[in-house]
Amino acid sequence: MSYITNSDIEKRLGSAAFVQLTDDAGSGSADLDVVAEARDGAIGEVNSYLARRFHVPIDVGLHAELASILATVTLDVVAHRLHSRRPPIPPEVASRFVATVSWLAKVAAGDVALPAESMLAGVDVSGVVAKASGNEATLSRDELAGL
Repeated sequence: MSYITNSDIEKRLGSAAFVQLTDDAGSGSADLDVVAEARDGAIGEVNSYLARRFHVPIDVGLHAELASILATVTLDVVAHRLHSRRPPIPPEVASRFVATVSWLAKVAAGDVALPAESMLAGVDVSGVVAKASGNEATLSRDELAGL
């Protein structure tokens, strides 16, 4: 599930910047493969934060109230990704990206709640858990120190 489309990206950037930031061949038109790579990377980055607390991707069909906020943060990330291909990154793009990543980190930490009308599917585990198996140590630290 995608939070944004290529046309959303073009609308955010403007047609001229959309082409300028993606036209590596100098053809005068946007390279849709470059756009797709930036879009998919941005969606993955957003989902990497959301996945700490929710099953991703979040179905904006079921949670339409989240569609615009997820689109906005994803567009902030994709704009930064595309502008980073053609430095310098405009200050407003850089500051939006920093604010977006900070907000996403707060969502991941549980400090900010997504405004969902119904419960979002949560994640049952928060990472890998290690367990030791086998026999207990035969020698203590004190016994090993004497060797």
